[in-house]
Amino acid sequence: MQGLSLSSLKKHPALIPLYVCVAAGGLGAVFYTIRLAVKSPEVTWNRKTNPEPWQEYANKQHKFYSPVRDYSKVECPAPKYTD
Repeated sequence: MQGLSLSSLKKHPALIPLYVCVAAGGLGAVFYTIRLAVKSPEVTWNRKTNPEPWQEYANKQHKFYSPVRDYSKVECPAPKYTD
C-alpha cells in the first residue's frame, strides 16, 4: 500500500500530519492509562503492605482537576471500615 514505506511517504507528504496525529493520540492514550493505573485510588498494586488503600485517600484530592478546594482540611464523609 502506498504511504506505508518511507520512499512512498516522500511521494505523498500530505500523509505525514495524519501519521503524527495518530501517533500523538496513541501516546496520549497510553500515558493516560498508565496515569490511571498509578495514581488512581481504586487500583491496588500491593495488598500486603497496605490492605486498606482507600483509607490513605480519605482527605486527599484524587480528582483529575479541582480548582479551589483544599481536601486536606475537609472532613471525609465516607464511613471508616475497620475490624
